[in-house]
Amino acid sequence: MAANPYNQGAQVEHTIFGLGTVMSINEERIVIKFDDHGEKKFVTPMVVGSLKKSDRQPPAEKRASRRKKAATPAAAAQ
Repeated sequence: MAANPYNQGAQVEHTIFGLGTVMSINEERIVIKFDDHGEKKFVTPMVVGSLKKSDRQPPAEKRASRRKKAATPAAAAQ
């Protein structure tokens, strides 16, 4: 098997899913987190041909906004 040109953290572009980051890779499977499509798992030999290296910077992780709900007066009175 040929050496794999992609490492964990590599920025790639897929013909269908667009830009993404390699999360993990081995001879059998590759997991890529795409900007607009989330994480996808592929059979490595089947997908490597449809990937291109990207020279962009990895996207900053977005933090989920979690707002604490204020206790309602009715709930506090019980």
